[in-house]
Amino acid sequence: MPRRYASYFYEPVLKLSLRVRINLSVCTSKLTRLEARHFTFCFLTEDHPSSEEQQEPECVQMKEEEQEEEIGKFPLTGVSVKSELVDAGSQADGLLPPLSDGDATASRSSDTGSDDDDDEHAQGDLTRHADNKRVACSQCDKTFVNKSSLKRHTRTHTGEKPFACSLCGKRFSRRGDVTSHTRKHTGEKPFACSICGKRYSLKDSLISHTRTHTGDKPFACSECEKVFSRKGDLTIHTRTHTGEKPFACSLCAKTFSAKESLTRHTRTHTGERPFACPVCGKNFSRKGHLRDHSKTHTGVKPFVCSDCGKKFSSRTHLTRHARRHTGEKPFVCSDCGKRFSTKGELTAHERTHTGERPFACSLCDKRFSTNDHLKTHTRTHTGEKPFACTLCGKGFKIKKELNIHTRTHTGEKPFACSLCGSRFRQKGHLKAHRRTHTGEKPFGCVGCEKRFTQRKLLKAHASGHTGENPFASSVFGPTFSPKED
Repeated sequence: MPRRYASYFYEPVLKLSLRVRINLSVCTSKLTRLEARHFTFCFLTEDHPSSEEQQEPECVQMKEEEQEEEIGKFPLTGVSVKSELVDAGSQADGLLPPLSDGDATASRSSDTGSDDDDDEHAQGDLTRHADNKRVACSQCDKTFVNKSSLKRHTRTHTGEKPFACSLCGKRFSRRGDVTSHTRKHTGEKPFACSICGKRYSLKDSLISHTRTHTGDKPFACSECEKVFSRKGDLTIHTRTHTGEKPFACSLCAKTFSAKESLTRHTRTHTGERPFACPVCGKNFSRKGHLRDHSKTHTGVKPFVCSDCGKKFSSRTHLTRHARRHTGEKPFVCSDCGKRFSTKGELTAHERTHTGERPFACSLCDKRFSTNDHLKTHTRTHTGEKPFACTLCGKGFKIKKELNIHTRTHTGEKPFACSLCGSRFRQKGHLKAHRRTHTGEKPFGCVGCEKRFTQRKLLKAHASGHTGENPFASSVFGPTFSPKED
């Protein structure tokens, strides 16, 4: 009869009429047990067995069973054979032992076609379990448990970013970062807080949020023992002790301890205001400023001063206000030692030393040291007076002028002299009054060296040298000058 081939899955059945041919040419040194399931033996038969041959003696069957048991003790690892039949898979599965965890991992990697990182991760796991050795970075002293972790770390040295966002093209050094970034486009927020239901796109963000409920602050500063709920906050805080400022502005070379601070600073150069109010369309350079502004539409003021009962829409405004009661001025100028109650005031003051005026008017090119001064100046061009008195309707260019004007209706005089008890509507009036007690005269005339307690008195005196009348009116003509003793 003609020669035929009969294919069977891995089944150690020996028959006297069969001659086994095993193809060893495609063997691999690392063949997993799962891969062995998909291999079969090719048995070469020369003739069909006769009916007499199918009925074998009982003694021969017993001998074959003993041979099967012996062969079963030695699995054919590394043997590659041809597979032709699929229906017999259940027979092979019944003979092989169950898969281990390592085999399951190898199965997923093989079936899904994972990237190099996953393959190296599996190899790293094998190495770790085998001899418990760690792999070291050739550029720094860090060590890692597997090659996959080392490869990801190496990208921090090389700057390699092999993974790109398919929507915007932004590149990342880790595949997981692409997944997190993509959620910015899709709006997906799969991680929900079990306490308040708030959702997040990152698991780390959820963990940090959960600590606002539990009060957990696991990260402590080794210098001052201050504790933080996020590791990143601790890192930034530590730089206040070390003085490290690794983030530099490419436009003015100013350095910062946090990347977020650099981003905010850069917007002072570009004028970018990416956060827009959905109600009135007003734009802001900081997300926190938008959040505070949104409360002006809702009228919500959850933060109350414990001293005077005044309410504020943000905790920052309450903290700043509370310093009026305590007199605290935690921000000190490094050049002259003058102290300020807010960081913004200190920054503006420091520019009086440096002469820096980063805010330029687009209409007349005049420059200013603060953005508020620029905004106030711009209204001299536009004539805008956005702050109106609710009692008489009079408009003002800045809110401070409105507050001072409102006191003429209410009679409020919040600024009291600590020496005589006299009260004033404006802080400037109180400062001028104090000089009557101290005898201080900070304003000196360059013509005759005479000194005055107020700037306006100096200006009136200087007109005696120049012949100019500073109190002249364009409507009524020359008026008068203060009488000097």
